[in-house]
Amino acid sequence: MYNRAAIDIDHTVEELLSYADRLRPMVVDTSRVINEALDIGKVVLFEGGQATMLDIDHGTYPFVTSSNPTAGGVCTGVGIGPTRIDRVIGVIKAYTTRVGEGPFPTELHDEWGEYLQTKGGEFGVTTGRARRCGWYDAVIARFSSRINGLTDYVMTKLDVLTGLKTIKICTAYERDDGVRYETFPADLSTLERCTPVYEEMPGWMTSTSTCTRYEELPIKARAYVERLVSLIGGRLGILSVGPARETTLRLGL
Repeated sequence: MYNRAAIDIDHTVEELLSYADRLRPMVVDTSRVINEALDIGKVVLFEGGQATMLDIDHGTYPFVTSSNPTAGGVCTGVGIGPTRIDRVIGVIKAYTTRVGEGPFPTELHDEWGEYLQTKGGEFGVTTGRARRCGWYDAVIARFSSRINGLTDYVMTKLDVLTGLKTIKICTAYERDDGVRYETFPADLSTLERCTPVYEEMPGWMTSTSTCTRYEELPIKARAYVERLVSLIGGRLGILSVGPARETTLRLGL
């Protein structure tokens, strides 16, 4: 039918059953196992695989995934009660990216977007698909913090911004009739009429990639980080300023 050799059913069944034999010892009631681990005081880490704006209920529908990658999805996905979660860590970049279609108010369609994409290595690990890049969007960050109930967060890729004379930060949206939004609009028709409200900060020319302490960062880089923290609220626990493990800094901002 598809101009391909027919599938050998017996061979396929035999191959798949061999996988079943390997997987059978690993199949357990994971909800019970995880709850029992929590009962005896073990630390359990859950990792979300996608971003808040791709959440089927709270994201930019219909440009979303088919599940709830936000923190609340852990409970239904794993089978634990919400009272068992005592810490929620959000992972953000020092600029904004998005994979696939959908609204992206701060997206850059110029050389700066290409700069972030190239210097930041913003290409899918598996597919190689280029990620869309833009200036930091504090409106989305605040929305994500609220939806997930973040206790603290991790900021990555500060080093990618090194070398830019001026860096923009989106602090709000403005609709074409002058209405200002400090929070993310509830419907896409409104969002489509909005443009970012930017403030500008001076960039830094000195590389951050060799800094192993926060105090070693250029003053302007620290000012940028601290401005983002003030716009989002909450606590910045970890800051990545370079690709090496030693340049992942533990903070308490």
